[in-house]
Amino acid sequence: MALILSIETSTKVCSVALHRDGELLANQTHQIEKSHSSLLPGIGLNICQEVDIKFADLDAVAISSGPGSYTGLRIGVSTAKGICYSLNKKLISVPSLSIMREALRGKFAGDHLLCPMMDARRMEVYTQLEDQNGEIVWGLQPKILEESSFEKFTLPLYMFGDGMPKFREIARQDNLIFIDDIFPDAMNMGRLALDKFLNNDFEDVAYFEPNYLKEWRTTTPKKQLL
Repeated sequence: MALILSIETSTKVCSVALHRDGELLANQTHQIEKSHSSLLPGIGLNICQEVDIKFADLDAVAISSGPGSYTGLRIGVSTAKGICYSLNKKLISVPSLSIMREALRGKFAGDHLLCPMMDARRMEVYTQLEDQNGEIVWGLQPKILEESSFEKFTLPLYMFGDGMPKFREIARQDNLIFIDDIFPDAMNMGRLALDKFLNNDFEDVAYFEPNYLKEWRTTTPKKQLL
C-alpha cells in the first residue's frame, strides 16, 4: 500500500492531493497568485485531517519537478523536502507537463498527439509532444511559437495549458484542437507518482532541484537605470 501526498506549484495554481495506491482520497486546488508559501502548509495538513491521516502515515511525498514558475517550483520543492527530511519519507518528482497530460489520458479515440504548453513569457512556451500511447514525439523543450511551428504534424493535435491561448491566436492548421482550463493539478499526480514509487524511483532529498529548463534571470528595476 502506498500513501502519497502530492504537491503541485509550477504555475499560479497551488494544489495538494492525497492518494492511496493511485486512488484520490482528498485534494484542494487554489487559483490565487503569489500565495503558494502561505497556503501550502495549511492545505497539506487539512486534506490529511479530512481523511484522518497523519503526515507520519505517509509513504512518500511527490512534487512537480518543472518546468514552470521559478518561485512556485522553489516553494513547492522546499515544502516537500521539509516534510521528507523531518519525517524520513521518500521524495518523488513528476514532470509538470506530464501532470497536465494525465488530465486527458484516454479521453480521445484514434491516432492523435497531445501537446501540453506552459507559458514561458512573450511568444515562448515549454512544450512536448506525445502520441496516444504515451510515446514521445518531441522531447521537453522551450519553443518560440510561430504560425508554422507544428505544420509538419497532420494527426489530430490536442493543445492545452496556459501557454496554449497565445498560439491559438496565430494558428492556421485545420488539425489543431484547443482545450481550455487544463493546468498541472496535484489530483492528477496519483498514477504517475505510484509508478515511480513501485519502481523505487526516488530523488535525493538533500540534492534534488527542479527542472527550470532555462536559467533564472533577474532584471534591474527601471528606477535604478536612471
